[in-house]
Amino acid sequence: MPIPPALLTPDLSTPSEAAYPQPLRPTLAGQTTQYITSTPPPLAPPQTKVPSPTTTIEAAKRLAAWTAVDRHILPEHKVCSTVPYVVERIVAQGKEVNKDRVFIPTGFQSKELIVNAQLLLGDVDQYPVIDVTIDGADEVDHDLNCIKGGGGCHLREKVLAEAADTFVLVADYRKNSSVLGTMFKQGIPIEVVPFAYTKILQNLHILGSTRAVLRMAKAKAGPVVSDNGNFIIDAPFSEEMMKDPYTLLTRIKMLTGVVEVGLFCHMAKAAYFGNQDGSVTIKWHDGKIEHVQADASPVAEKDPSHGSAAEPPPASAAAAANAPPMPATRAP
Repeated sequence: MPIPPALLTPDLSTPSEAAYPQPLRPTLAGQTTQYITSTPPPLAPPQTKVPSPTTTIEAAKRLAAWTAVDRHILPEHKVCSTVPYVVERIVAQGKEVNKDRVFIPTGFQSKELIVNAQLLLGDVDQYPVIDVTIDGADEVDHDLNCIKGGGGCHLREKVLAEAADTFVLVADYRKNSSVLGTMFKQGIPIEVVPFAYTKILQNLHILGSTRAVLRMAKAKAGPVVSDNGNFIIDAPFSEEMMKDPYTLLTRIKMLTGVVEVGLFCHMAKAAYFGNQDGSVTIKWHDGKIEHVQADASPVAEKDPSHGSAAEPPPASAAAAANAPPMPATRAP
C-alpha cells in the first residue's frame, strides 16, 4: 500500500531538530548564535581624505592638480577627473559649492573617487557636453600633445576629453618633455579587440614599432583587460616618428581592430606641471608659458608634516581672476 505523501514531508511550519538537524549554514567565526537575527551595524562613512604626499613627486602632482582646480572649475561646472588630488581640492571647496556640480567618471577607479567623496555622480549619456575635464598624463610635449593610457582607461578618457569645452592636463615635472616618448618609454597604449591582437601586433611591427607587445597583467595570469573588455598593446616608436604624433595617431587608428589610441593630439587647452621647488609651470595651447612661484601656489611652501595647506579661495573668484577667457559654461 503506498505511503501517503503527508507522512514523507516534515512539518515545515514548526521547525524541529528532526526536520533541521543542522544549521542552514555553518556558524560564522566568532558568532555566538546559529542564526543572524540582529540588524547589521551601519557602514562606516566613506573616507574622502586623500593621504598627504610622502614624496617630492606626489607633492608635485598635488600642486599641479590644486592649481588647475582653483583656476578652471566654477561652481556651475560639470566636471570630469580621474586624479585623486583634483577630487581632494574640489571637496575642500565645501558642500555648498559642490551641491549642484556633476562629476563624470572615466572608469571604475574614478567612479569610486566620486562616490567616496559624496559628490553628485553623472554619466556621459546624460551630459554629452562637459564644462571641464582635468586629467593626468603619462607625458606631454611642447604642443600639449600627450600620451595617456598607462592605466588602460584611455578610450573613456578620450571620450570625456573630447566632450569637454576645456581639457586640462595635470602632471609632475617628469612628464614635461619636448618630444613624446622621451620619458615614457613603454610605448603608446593601444586598446584593441581581443581576437585581432595578433594581426594588429604584426601591423604595428610593419609601421615601425618592432617592440610592440601585448600588455600582461601583474596580479593575474594573462593579459590586461580594459574596462571595456579589450586588450592593451604597448607600442614604442622612434623619436623621429614621435615628433609628428598626429600623423602616427591617424595611421594606428586606421588599423582594423584598433579601438582607441593613447595619443591625445590638439585637444588640451593647458597643462600644469608641479615642480620640485614648489612652483608650477603652465603651458597654454597658444604657446604661452606661465610660471607660478612657490609662495603664490595653493600650498604655498607648507610641508605636509608642518601644518595644513592653505584653504582654497572661493571657486568663482579664483577661476575668474586667474584663468584666461574660457568657453561659455552650461548650468546643470
